[in-house]
Formats: sequence, C-alpha cells, structure tokens
Amino acid sequence: MLRWGRCKFLRSVCMATFNGEKYLREQLNSILRQLSTTDELVISDDGSVDSTWNILLEYAQQDSRIKLLKGPQRGLIQNFAHAIEQANGEIIFLADQDDVWLDNKVKRITADFAAHPKRQVVVSDLVIVDEDLKTIYPSYFTYRHSKEGWLNNFVRSHYIGAGMAFRSSLKPKILPIPDDVPMHDMWIGLLGGNQVGFIREPLTLYRRHDLNASEIQTHSSFQQKLAWRFHLLVSYLKRKWQRH
Repeated sequence: MLRWGRCKFLRSVCMATFNGEKYLREQLNSILRQLSTTDELVISDDGSVDSTWNILLEYAQQDSRIKLLKGPQRGLIQNFAHAIEQANGEIIFLADQDDVWLDNKVKRITADFAAHPKRQVVVSDLVIVDEDLKTIYPSYFTYRHSKEGWLNNFVRSHYIGAGMAFRSSLKPKILPIPDDVPMHDMWIGLLGGNQVGFIREPLTLYRRHDLNASEIQTHSSFQQKLAWRFHLLVSYLKRKWQRH
C-alpha cells in the first residue's frame, strides 16, 4: 500500500507549457479541483511569448499548490524533465497544457497504484476530441490498437504522456532524459519495464487542434522511425548499465 503519510506531497502533477493561453485555464481547473491540499502542480514554462505566463502567475498567486518554474528552453522533452526533477510526490502525473482531465482521473489512477504495489507506470485511455471538446474517437487505445508489453511498445509506442503517471522511485532511471529519444513518455514507459499497467477507461479529453506539439499518428519516414528506435535502444541500454 502507498504510505501517503510519509511524504509532504502525496501526488505531483507535472505540466510543460509553451504558448498555451487558449486552453490553459480549462486544463488547470480540471486538474486543481481533483488535488488534495497536500498535492502539488509543478508547471515549467519554456519561454512563452503569449499570455501563458501571466495566466500561470495569476493561478499561482491564488493557489499555493502550484509550483511555477522557468523552463530550460530546450524543447518539450527537456521542459517536462525540468518539471519532473522538481516534483516531490510519490506518484507523478504528466499533463499536457491543452487537455481536460475527467473528474475521477486522479482518484482512479491513485487507486490503481495502491492496488498494484509493484506497478511502476500507469497509462490510462483517452477520449480524442476536437478543439471544442467534441468527440472524434471515443478511445485512443482502440483507435491505436494499443497493446501492453515492453516489446510491443518499443516497436510501436502507446505510452502516451497525456494519460501517464509513474512512481517517483523511477526518477533516478528517468533523469536526465537523453536528448535523442523520440519523446519523454516513450522513454518513461520503456523504463517501467514489465511493471506498466494500462487502464482501459478514458480519463482524459485529449484535445487535437492546429497548435498541438505532438501527433496521434507520426508521419515520419520508416528510416526516421528506425533511427529513433536505434537511439532509444542505445540510450535505454546505457541507462540500464549505469544503474547496475
């Protein structure tokens, strides 16, 4: 069972922001209403030039659970890494700046970790929606034919950060995140090894719009995908070797 009483912050939500003013308030509200008084929302902003920083300052002044950081300005992956590094919770959630969390997300994922003490990473399903939150596909897992298992997800990753949470005990393996891995969520999921669980229940409205930083289906060439996986495998093996 999770020993919540031993840590100052029970859970941390890590969000990476960059020019996200349009949908940011809606996402912040959907997260904050689910957190307890001892949880935290760690936000790393990577040099936004719109009103994102002002919105974050406004929320941080009103809610002491928000920890606001200036990002390293080295791109999305390292911005998330910066937030993760500063997280204090035993369970760490990842959050995109433009989604909406359904009301039972934090409770449902926390319960899953408590029920599975050896589980390192949890990935929950998503509803794919448009910019107005109208459903495009009711299940990301179904749309992507998502399968569990390390090899399945090395070949074709379904470790999506918008639905991901992991134990803080995994942080020493995760950080620093190598610059040449395809995405932070794929890296984290693979480091979870065989202790990654899928919750086949949509807990997030995964918003797709013209300004998204990620794609549902990558349009990269076969050669590019092969190169990514080569670099990912090399980085994975190096990290495993360093930790032994």
